[in-house]
Amino acid sequence: MQITAIETIRTAEAANILWVEVHTDAGLVGLGETFRSAGAVAAYIHEQVAPMLLGSDPLAIDHHSRALVQGYLGYRSSGVEMRAASAIDIALWDILGQAAGMPLYQILGGRSRSRIRAYNTCAGRDYNKSGGRREIAPGQARMPSAGRYDDHEAFVHRADELAHSLLNEGYSGMKIWPFDIFATATSGQDISAADLAVGLQPFAKIRNAVADRIDIMVELHGLWNVPAAAKIARALEPYDPYWLEDPIRMTTAADLAALKRQVKAPICASETLATRAAFAEILDAQAVDIVMIDIGWCGGLSEAKKIAALAELHHRPVTLHDCTGPVALMSSVHLALNLPNALIQETVRAYYHGWYRGVVTALPTLEGGCFHPPDDPGLGTRLADDLKGRKDVDVRRSAC
Repeated sequence: MQITAIETIRTAEAANILWVEVHTDAGLVGLGETFRSAGAVAAYIHEQVAPMLLGSDPLAIDHHSRALVQGYLGYRSSGVEMRAASAIDIALWDILGQAAGMPLYQILGGRSRSRIRAYNTCAGRDYNKSGGRREIAPGQARMPSAGRYDDHEAFVHRADELAHSLLNEGYSGMKIWPFDIFATATSGQDISAADLAVGLQPFAKIRNAVADRIDIMVELHGLWNVPAAAKIARALEPYDPYWLEDPIRMTTAADLAALKRQVKAPICASETLATRAAFAEILDAQAVDIVMIDIGWCGGLSEAKKIAALAELHHRPVTLHDCTGPVALMSSVHLALNLPNALIQETVRAYYHGWYRGVVTALPTLEGGCFHPPDDPGLGTRLADDLKGRKDVDVRRSAC
């Protein structure tokens, strides 16, 4: 079997996302995905990756992974080269699963569990699909609805109702980021007592409404310095956060470790890191309690499995990131079912019940707050039949 063509697919509606199809002479097509800088990643794939892979064996996954992940540039970042490598790697694993006639989790080593618990990241339908992240100020008037499940607007204005809604659908965890809006004023150098009090309001509403029946993950998006992050963490202690995610930029493991020593809540990091080398630094520094992996950014399934094994060696659980696209979610669920140290799977219900369904043919089954195993070979999904024919879609092809 040989790789005969590589296609990249972009839509104007979800401009941050790039889908990749790897075609073979056996008729099998592997599907991959990555997120952000989609145009630059597509250009790199056609200019650099396609000439390397066309005509080669798609099942030589370790060989291709090493060539792409440890290339001359990009091997220490989650930039363009690493995102391209990640999307291609996912597609190659999809081909392997299809060729073997087995679901991807089986190819990865089989199931370690029958299902994986899910938590909801409280974004709205269009959050992060294109441009920068949508921000909602706590004091502003209620915004027009962004459709069903505008959980971003909800956590800012009515977090108590949101918590009840999530529990009613079976979720036992939710992630919110009410402090982000205040980082702009000081470039993350400090947060005033007044702003801190406003940022704490959603947590108080959630705990008053549902007590400890739901876990609250706190996303800080790497916007703060160590003293400011520590101030926020101490103020959050009465609300018992499940974790503090990316409280500072993931640039210096020693600084993250210093912050970890000052706070009680577990530190989760980081979707922004790529390759096991970067994760080794924060693990060796004892700077992280929970390892967050983004399969579409870290180097793909091949590298993600190695990162998880490294975390297991350090007695740390891993969680898989999804605030991106449906292929990353499907890949993550397969891996989470396989990994012995997988803790929980992220999802965005506004995406899962919304635009994801217009992009792919199948999604992992979500029941009772847990994802269940897909049954079809490989990833178990493909791009929707009409996607490439839509007016806003750009398809670029490199072929033998």
